[in-house]
Amino acid sequence: MGSFSIWHWLVVLLVVMLLFGGGKVSGLMGDFAKGIKSFKKTMAEPDDEPMTPAQIERPATTTADPAAVKQPEPATARQA
Repeated sequence: MGSFSIWHWLVVLLVVMLLFGGGKVSGLMGDFAKGIKSFKKTMAEPDDEPMTPAQIERPATTTADPAAVKQPEPATARQA
């Protein structure tokens, strides 16, 4: 089982063009190209200076009363 011939790919391309139309395919390819350019630009930019410990977000601690927190009720067996 070899790879598909050029005729197979032309038929597939024709079916895709009939289903989606030329405008949607070209718009999709344009959006795809913009995404790749954006990714390359982001990867090429040097990282900013490292964050200091004061800039790192710490999880908020709660000061709520543990007794006030409602505990879930245990599951009970239902009778049919």
